[in-house]
Amino acid sequence: MNLLYKSTRNNDRKVTASEAILKGLAEDGGLFVPEYIPKLDVTMDGLKDMTYQETAYAVMKQFLTDFTEEELKSCIDRAYDSKFDTEVIAPLVKVGDVYHLELFHGATIAFKDMALSILPHLLTTAAKKNNVSNDIVILTATSGDTGKAALAGFADVPGTKIIVFYPKGGVSRVQELQMVTQKGENTSVVAIHGNFDNAQSGVKALFEDRELEKELEDAGCQFSSANSINIGRLVPQVVYYVYAYAKLLQNEEIAAGEEINVTVPTGNFGNILAAYYAKQMGVPIAKLICASNENKVLFDFFRTGVYDRNREFILTSSPSMDILISSNLERLIYTIAGQDAEKNAELMAQLREKGKYEITPEMKEKLEDFVGGYATEEETGETVRRTYERTGYVMDTHTAVAASVCAKYRKDSGDEKKCLIASTASPYKFIHSVMSAIDEKYASADEFELIDELNRVSGTPIPNAIEEIRSAEIRHSRECDADRMKDTVKEILGV
Repeated sequence: MNLLYKSTRNNDRKVTASEAILKGLAEDGGLFVPEYIPKLDVTMDGLKDMTYQETAYAVMKQFLTDFTEEELKSCIDRAYDSKFDTEVIAPLVKVGDVYHLELFHGATIAFKDMALSILPHLLTTAAKKNNVSNDIVILTATSGDTGKAALAGFADVPGTKIIVFYPKGGVSRVQELQMVTQKGENTSVVAIHGNFDNAQSGVKALFEDRELEKELEDAGCQFSSANSINIGRLVPQVVYYVYAYAKLLQNEEIAAGEEINVTVPTGNFGNILAAYYAKQMGVPIAKLICASNENKVLFDFFRTGVYDRNREFILTSSPSMDILISSNLERLIYTIAGQDAEKNAELMAQLREKGKYEITPEMKEKLEDFVGGYATEEETGETVRRTYERTGYVMDTHTAVAASVCAKYRKDSGDEKKCLIASTASPYKFIHSVMSAIDEKYASADEFELIDELNRVSGTPIPNAIEEIRSAEIRHSRECDADRMKDTVKEILGV
């Protein structure tokens, strides 16, 4: 039976999975959600001996029902291959008394690779299924990681172009170099003068611009998205939570049916929403612990039921989480509103116009699966250092936010369930912050001088992604003001 998708702001029109992936964002500005969350049709016992690729098929076939078995398996096999530096794709590592799910072994050494290595294949397959002859223009805002992972995924993919906007000065040096050195005739990278929320709002406005849509159509192009607003990004992320639970079972770290807690460093809310979907599919997850940095808009939301972005935007050592508008939260709001598209649209209008909204007490009751927590800059650095000193394991700053919040939650609540931490980036990606946390003597060192030092202290090999940018040529130097994004896109596309 076909699982259809509808907009969070309009229940009337339904589309297939491939149509939802192609569009990225619904015409009304809403996000596509499945009519219901499907259940797994295989037991955890059946999953525990599966490879990552086999697990991906077991999960994704439930959501992407208009893809044939051959189409879906072809997308999976092309995505999860030698681009990843470990055969298991997403290794589980026990660090002290918690389990780190390492999601950073792909081409760009961040968790975004897990979904963005498959999205180009899903998108081009969807285009063929829907007889689309236009070029697909991927339009993306990034707080650092999505941009490079999307660029790497779409570089020189026939029938596609990709334009990435990132906040100038708002990403790490390694992140910036990964983007501006990107090869590919169809790739464009633009630094905007503003923060990530400016970039994300600008991209959403371009998707909703009907005049621009017509101009693109006349030029043989149409927009789609590689941000986690695209359901084709979200569904592949559900896979690794299912896989992690099955592997804990296989390794006899947990008993069959034993509930675990999951802690996710959270910015745009897609990664933790994927864990929520995994729970809905039948994975025994108890609490979903939403870990924020000092931009703790989500922590405040889970505590009070008020989402309020009217606050200072803080640049932290975990820049991929420096976000005040968590786009994917809208999917959760729609769910806890009882799939009431009108109620959700009203709240999103309040966010747009006043910068805040408050959910009802009935909606707040439905958030009991979630716990919010946050880590200060000091706590984040302390977690990196203390974990290294105690275990020899080096984690990046985003993962450290999650580890800090997880430890505080366990202490404060007395909840002793085993905990899985989504480890979202390689420490090599945020090398300056990581090494400075381990020892202050590194604070004044150049990022690239620290690569060999991190290799020495961690005993982990230097990833290809880092070796490549040490000597790569800068290929993208375009910049623009946040209010000039439309003109810049038209200029790049020659429209």
